[in-house]
Amino acid sequence: MHPSSAPSYYRATATAYPAFAPLQGRREARVAIVGGGYAGLNTALGLAERGVKDVVLLEREQVGFGASGRNGGFVFGGYSLGEQSLLDQLGEPRARALFGLTTAAVQRIRERVARYAIACDAVDEGVIWANWFRDPGVLHRRQRLLAEHYGVHWDWLAQNELRECVRSTRYFDGLYERDALHLHPLNYAIGLAQAAAAQGVAIHEGSGVRRLEREGLRWRIATAGGEVLADQVVLACGGYLAGLQKTIDRAVLPIATYVMVTEPLGERLDDCLHTRAAIYDSRFAFDYYRSLPDRRLLWGGRISVLNRSPRAVQRLLTRDLLRVFPQLKGVRIDYAWSGLMSYARHQMPQIGSAGSGLWWAQAFGGHGVAPTCAAGELLAAAIGEGDDGWKQFAGYGLPSTRRPAGFAAAQATYWWHEFNDWLKTRLEG
Repeated sequence: MHPSSAPSYYRATATAYPAFAPLQGRREARVAIVGGGYAGLNTALGLAERGVKDVVLLEREQVGFGASGRNGGFVFGGYSLGEQSLLDQLGEPRARALFGLTTAAVQRIRERVARYAIACDAVDEGVIWANWFRDPGVLHRRQRLLAEHYGVHWDWLAQNELRECVRSTRYFDGLYERDALHLHPLNYAIGLAQAAAAQGVAIHEGSGVRRLEREGLRWRIATAGGEVLADQVVLACGGYLAGLQKTIDRAVLPIATYVMVTEPLGERLDDCLHTRAAIYDSRFAFDYYRSLPDRRLLWGGRISVLNRSPRAVQRLLTRDLLRVFPQLKGVRIDYAWSGLMSYARHQMPQIGSAGSGLWWAQAFGGHGVAPTCAAGELLAAAIGEGDDGWKQFAGYGLPSTRRPAGFAAAQATYWWHEFNDWLKTRLEG
């Protein structure tokens, strides 16, 4: 059961496209974007859709190289910070407005996938939140909170209904979020890049930025092969830090998560799943998984400060998989990988500006597919139209994560929650 040497299932099944050539020589631009993940790509496409010309996007590796091309592929509303904490911090009107940005983004993703014919295996069949614990209180509280304060309705799944969909005795009741989907995240990123390029955005892969400096009223961005002189710069590097602005880099912790994909299961998949919805559970340290078009099972989970090897990822996640689906004992794992997400201390995205033409979008913390789309729209509207909607995130600034001590604190917090999950499970019997 040794995983493939391919970087990931997504990379192995990625849409073939002509590579975007590295930056060569000197050019000028209205906007330069550093980072070819979802945040950068959505900003670039949002600018192009608004008719903004002279946009350049620089990516050190390939588009979708980081978390944008390695994640579970879940597309749903919300942030890493939970809905109750968001409500407590902001009050209902502001919390509901911020949450609404992400549900609007889910719809925008649907529309863009259709409009640009992005072949990303989108499955618009919702997401199930399965209760790991016997006590249904956590489900009732979240269902009521979402309905009363956010205007969002999730359907109740009684235990017998849930177990008809998910063939595991590990779960009890559940909630079904219909306004959600899942997709091939790397192909979605490639599709965004192709859509932006078709509208005039100059995308350059293999173009890591070595230096960013102010020159008069503009910004000079230097790579190994060239440089860009731009009026506005957007830093959208996520967990793969660019090392260009210390205050921006220090505001996030790069945290790893793990994913693996089984061999094609054929009829064995029917022994586990009778739903096309994606699934995650109610623990803090939850599993998340979904079926793939070729009858494989994608399985993800855990977070850590360690970016583990594929074999280590496989060992950890196979153990988790068999706790839920013991009927898959002996299954071959064909792919396993890890990737870095960016987390802020306040668990909210950091979307802002220094007021000198420098912008940033980062810290999407494992809930990034919809929020990065929202962030791209906010920044595109700000730069292209002078809109100030991005200021809704002004209160979530750039507090230092105090690396390396922050890594130890993050890992200790995760272990504490993991222990609490274990203890509650044991106490329930």
